[in-house]
Amino acid sequence: MEQRNEPSGVLLVLGAGLLWGSVGPAQVLAGPGAPPVALGGARVLLGGLVLAGIVLATTPRAYQGWPRASWPPLLAATAATTVFQAAFLTSVARTGAALATAVTFGIVPVATGVCERLVLGTRLSRRWIGGTACAVLGCALVTAPAGADRVDLVGVAFAVLSGGCFGVYTVSAKLLTLGRVSMPAAVSVTLLVGGVLLAPWTLAGLPALTTARSLALVAWLGPITAALAYWFFVTGLRRVTAATAGTLSLAEPLVATALAVLVLHERMSARVTAGLLVLLGGLVVVSLPGRRGRTRREQTPGPAEPAAQVPRSVGRDHWTS
Repeated sequence: MEQRNEPSGVLLVLGAGLLWGSVGPAQVLAGPGAPPVALGGARVLLGGLVLAGIVLATTPRAYQGWPRASWPPLLAATAATTVFQAAFLTSVARTGAALATAVTFGIVPVATGVCERLVLGTRLSRRWIGGTACAVLGCALVTAPAGADRVDLVGVAFAVLSGGCFGVYTVSAKLLTLGRVSMPAAVSVTLLVGGVLLAPWTLAGLPALTTARSLALVAWLGPITAALAYWFFVTGLRRVTAATAGTLSLAEPLVATALAVLVLHERMSARVTAGLLVLLGGLVVVSLPGRRGRTRREQTPGPAEPAAQVPRSVGRDHWTS
């Protein structure tokens, strides 16, 4: 049985992508005062505190009774969150908001699809392959140097690393959705632990973080682009496949580029415009609802994950189907 992508799940994941798309432009708009790693640590720590406060106020028992099998994907998601913050914001500082975001999320659908195939054994659909091919081609057009323009290769390398981390996070979060785990609580744990791991850099950058612009930036990045966006993402992840979620996340470079043009007054060449149109085409392809098949496997579809996708090492008594 194959999981179907529900429209509500698609909208939630796209909503997360829209919020995440503002991270790079907001960092550029606030100026280069705060070091990127310190900024990333402050972002996830504040976001984790906000989300944990909401969880404790609404469902105080959400942190209790987690099965032992949930810890490996939770640790993987935490590590991916931590590295992503440092790598992505460093890439933005070195290459700019539009380029860093485009490279990162050009890698995401590939990394997510491959991870889902390896970990969950999910078959990659033709729709995913076609949509991802369009998306990667669009990102290649956006990031290709033109004329005398030079690309910061170190910044691009950090963007590739952050894209891989996002793929790991997506599949790890998908594993968590299969079990008896409160996803808002799990997300708050990944953010809080990530903030603690980055605390040395955050503390070192406190003088720069306490300026008015930096405080306003952290106030947006923490509660909105971390707490709210990650909540949107993991909620929608219950209703779409991990590979589809990875490709839908390509909405982020579209938003980042639009903000770069409208707010930061960056100019787009014809090549970049063409790349964004191809990228948008990939999003349309993967977002359209698929046809209902008539195969025996698809006669009883449901919103829940099939038991066949649960790793063999995980006992059924610890998970819901």
